[in-house]
Amino acid sequence: MAVTVIGLIRFGLSLVFGITVSVLFAGIELTKKNRLVTSVLWVIFLIVQTASWWLLGLELTSKLYPLIIHLPLIVIFSLYFKRPWAISAVSVLSGYLCCQAPHWFGSLAGSTLSSRLAEHIFYIASVSLAYYFLKRYVAGSIRQLMEKSTKSCLFLGGVPLFYYMFDYATIIYTDVLYRGTKWAVHFMPSTVSIFYFVFVIFYYAETQKQNVLQREKDMLDAQFRMAQTEFASLRQLQHNAASYRHDMRHHFALLQGLASKEHMEGIKEYLRTAQADMDAITPIRFCENETVNLILSAFATKAKQWEIMLTIDAKLPDSLPFSDTELCSLLSNALENAIQATKNINDENKRNILLRMYSKNHKLCIDIRNRYQTEPIFHQGLPISKKQGHGFGTKSMAHIVEKHGGVFQFTLKDGWFVFQATA
Repeated sequence: MAVTVIGLIRFGLSLVFGITVSVLFAGIELTKKNRLVTSVLWVIFLIVQTASWWLLGLELTSKLYPLIIHLPLIVIFSLYFKRPWAISAVSVLSGYLCCQAPHWFGSLAGSTLSSRLAEHIFYIASVSLAYYFLKRYVAGSIRQLMEKSTKSCLFLGGVPLFYYMFDYATIIYTDVLYRGTKWAVHFMPSTVSIFYFVFVIFYYAETQKQNVLQREKDMLDAQFRMAQTEFASLRQLQHNAASYRHDMRHHFALLQGLASKEHMEGIKEYLRTAQADMDAITPIRFCENETVNLILSAFATKAKQWEIMLTIDAKLPDSLPFSDTELCSLLSNALENAIQATKNINDENKRNILLRMYSKNHKLCIDIRNRYQTEPIFHQGLPISKKQGHGFGTKSMAHIVEKHGGVFQFTLKDGWFVFQATA
């Protein structure tokens, strides 16, 4: 009698365990309402299972399990809990797979002690331990892997699916496994080994991908720090210009001294030197925004050094929705790339860069276009460089624009390389 009662408890607990683990794997939020719904599902499926067992017998009930338990669970997860079909199916299959370890421990105990009662008791104890372990250490990882991509979800469901098919084909619908048929005995070890090596391949590829992304992140961080340093240098130039203007009284005093001695050549030489010094440290004023003025002034000087005609049309207010370092990184990368592409043109008359910036509806609009000697290569909408360690500037530009909810594009048009952005 005790064995029968414990057996019935085990029979019901197995169902409750499978449903609960499937809910955990499916990523169903355990709100008060969902806990209540899960409890109702326990009761309904226990009634269905018990009724089928009572009317049809244990053997036929086991064969009908996919139709009366598993398939309805997948449908409920998908339609009621709004989980994707793939995640719902893999969750139920994984829940079924998780029932096998407690079953094995129970069978091992029963065989060792030659007791059916011991088998049931060890199964119940194993189920409790398995649920604790799965909830605390496994369920979160399973959910993240399944939600990462459909490909990841399907790959994760491969072993549970093959085991499910194998179990029903060789144990429940037939007794091929118990007869010791060679192909059946070797099927699951072969399947597990295949998935192991496929997992190694996918894991290695994913690791390499993460390493590349980390290197790109490090390069972008380095570029951003470089932009901060460059902007600090521009600030220092502005400070020097302010100091120079402040010291103008000293220059006038010196000029007055030279004039009193009628030293005209000395005056002319001093004025040429002072003018050169002022030009070197005084930013040209292109617009109302001080930061943009500093950056454009620096690149106007650089373009002049390379005999490049840089035409600037900037109509910007004093305030923009970008930090100083973001503006510096965005404009510096764009103009540096334009200068690098333009300076290699043999015909000096074609060394042209056009820059237009304006504000519209509180958004920054940029149009930078330059001539080029060698046609750029594009990958996924971004120009790329074949040189080692290059090509991160455009990614940094794209990142800054997207960070502010903007859009951008790199195009080739009538012999011009064009960068346009609105953010």
